[in-house]
Amino acid sequence: MSTPQMQERPAPPSTPEPVARAGLAANKAIDSAELLRGSKAIAISHNGEVYRLQTTRQGKLILTK
Repeated sequence: MSTPQMQERPAPPSTPEPVARAGLAANKAIDSAELLRGSKAIAISHNGEVYRLQTTRQGKLILTK
């Protein structure tokens, strides 16, 4: 009896960059500093609703309705 050969599995695809996952081209990304212009928070109107984009002390972004 011969032993079955193990087939090599292909490597999983690498995780795409966040911009690519969102379906945006890299040149469409807007730097957060451009949006905030030195402020800690801004209001964004979207589909008749107002959202707040703010930075945390750790430098992360939070979007709230």
